[in-house]
Amino acid sequence: MIIVITGPTCLGKSDTALAIAKKINAEIINGDAFQCYKEMEIGVAKPPKEYFKEVPHHLYSFVDVNHDYSIAEYQINLRNKIDELLSTGKNIIIVGGSGLYIRSALYDYDFKENKKVDMSKYEAMDNRTLHDELRKIDPKQAEIIHMNNRKRVLRAIEIYLSSGETKSSLVDKQEHKPIYDVKFFVREINRDELYSRINKRVDLMYELGLENEVKNLYKKYGDKPHALQAIGYKEIIVALEGEYPLEDAKELIKKNSRNYAKRQLTFVRHQFPITYYKDNQDLLEKING
Repeated sequence: MIIVITGPTCLGKSDTALAIAKKINAEIINGDAFQCYKEMEIGVAKPPKEYFKEVPHHLYSFVDVNHDYSIAEYQINLRNKIDELLSTGKNIIIVGGSGLYIRSALYDYDFKENKKVDMSKYEAMDNRTLHDELRKIDPKQAEIIHMNNRKRVLRAIEIYLSSGETKSSLVDKQEHKPIYDVKFFVREINRDELYSRINKRVDLMYELGLENEVKNLYKKYGDKPHALQAIGYKEIIVALEGEYPLEDAKELIKKNSRNYAKRQLTFVRHQFPITYYKDNQDLLEKING
């Protein structure tokens, strides 16, 4: 059995995954794009270390911060881990809110290796100019990818330059059928409660030492690693570089987290056949039903 507990940030997904894993003899696999990185703890809201002692957790804290871990690498890692656990008869819970990463591994996405191209011209552009270039090349992807998601904008342009085809046309050629028998679950929550949870979590992160965590990583790695573009890190780093006062970063993290949660909700509604659950008992009943 493979189940996915997904949806926006701050739903208590890690807590739910642990509770359910104990009930159904399952092991847990990370479905978050940033919880794979070492040294990043508070800002990515990794499960507490004691959870790892209670139930085996996989694909957490195994990538160096200065390695640009790709969606293609995640696809390979997740599929290998799924196949390994299924061969032992274990049930599997994939937990996290990185919907595209999860979908890439559970559906028949094909990441082809393309020739290397010089991206220096585009890497020098600001976000708005870069996004305008993408709109000229691939209007469909420009509507999908947010202007500030610089990595994905650059990747869409790189795909076109290296293959001669737009990302949209390549995506349209793939049927994207599921390759595993899997069920997707999202906790029901109203928007006001979700936003309240997000605000409280950011406050707690600061109490736990988020600012010091980011300062230490910035001192060690600078602002270049993709990992440090995660919400909660990039806002503090930009403040450290003098773009705005450091005390403004906290409210900006809350705002960006709320906006990200909206995008996560939109993605799961359109990309997965989700079943909503009210609480852990309701989820357990729906899994067994």
